[in-house]
Amino acid sequence: MDLETIQKYSKAGEIAATALQYGKSLIKNGAKVIEILDAVETKIEDMGGKPAFPAQISLNECAAHSCSSMDDDTILRDHVVKLDVGVHIDGYIADNALTVDLSGKYTDLVNASRDALNEALKIIKPGITLAEIGNVIHKTITSAGFSPVRNLSGHGLGHYNIHTKPSVPNFDNGNKNTLEDGDVIAIEPFASMGAGIVQESVPATVFTLMKDTGVRDPITRKVLQEIKKYNGLPFAKRWLERTFGTPRTNLALRTLVRMDCIQEHNPLVDQSRGMVSQAEHSVIVQGKPLVYTRIE
Repeated sequence: MDLETIQKYSKAGEIAATALQYGKSLIKNGAKVIEILDAVETKIEDMGGKPAFPAQISLNECAAHSCSSMDDDTILRDHVVKLDVGVHIDGYIADNALTVDLSGKYTDLVNASRDALNEALKIIKPGITLAEIGNVIHKTITSAGFSPVRNLSGHGLGHYNIHTKPSVPNFDNGNKNTLEDGDVIAIEPFASMGAGIVQESVPATVFTLMKDTGVRDPITRKVLQEIKKYNGLPFAKRWLERTFGTPRTNLALRTLVRMDCIQEHNPLVDQSRGMVSQAEHSVIVQGKPLVYTRIE
């Protein structure tokens, strides 16, 4: 990996980490979720970055992919709050996340995912197998009395691609494939008090453009032109609503989903509605791994 690429990853990581901590400072009882997400995304832009995906706040049993639309009036009240923030610089992506327990009842759960992340980071190096990483995460979370979420995983970070190979498991799945020098990955343990398996919920408010095709409807065509500006990265319904209004946005998204032009990313909820925590860092794999979303 050349120096310029490393510098872009590092800059994205610095902005992502700063925005994540800024968002954490806003997570308080009485705060509106949509206002926190807007503030985080503004912070990213002000620092010279672009969102690699919409900032997301997932509450309690929801593990991921929860993002406010314009009509979201959710106010934080003793929730377990997962904040997930991604940033890119010219398509080079940093992804990080943390959990805040506003109830004071789930400290051990929050610590479990964070400790699992830290233990996994200790063993990252070229040649380590994916199963070994999953095993460390699994052992750390189960030793704390919780379950890793087995059907969520960490992932590779590609150029303008938030989810690439390899998939980094949260349990020992037997995968003997190894990390290689220069791989860029996000390690993302989730700890659950419930089933440790998530399922899709509704509504989807985050989407990704999968293919560009001809569209007859003029409103949908205008919305598609806006979506293409995100360069294939995930986008929020809320972003479009601010430009086109809610009715036109809903119409366009329904049309584009029906045409298989865009993919929906539904909220992911623990099957037995157990509380879930999350922690995440992004890493460049090398002799001494660069955890580029870590700020001291």
